[in-house]
Amino acid sequence: MRELVRACKAISAETRLRILNIVMVRECSVTEVMQSLQISQTRASRNLGALYDAGLLDARREGAWVLYSVAEKGLDGHSRELLEALKNMLIRDPQAQQDIARLARAKRSDV
Repeated sequence: MRELVRACKAISAETRLRILNIVMVRECSVTEVMQSLQISQTRASRNLGALYDAGLLDARREGAWVLYSVAEKGLDGHSRELLEALKNMLIRDPQAQQDIARLARAKRSDV
């Protein structure tokens, strides 16, 4: 139950839902999140950190970048079902689809 509550708290903000939406498509750096969502580096980093702390994201270092992806292995059954439900809901959301379209053009670069 604690994992589910932690996951629900983490997704209670629009920016974090939007980040999850694009990270479910592919792993992203902070700069790719910034470009896709058109937000500041501080806002992107803070919200990525909240999702990581909640156990919803994994992070790995590749050169100068930290790349974030959905924490497939670390998710319990409830969190996995929650992410699948979100994915199905966000597929019909215009803002979520715009974010994914911008992700396709986003470039991994230094801030």
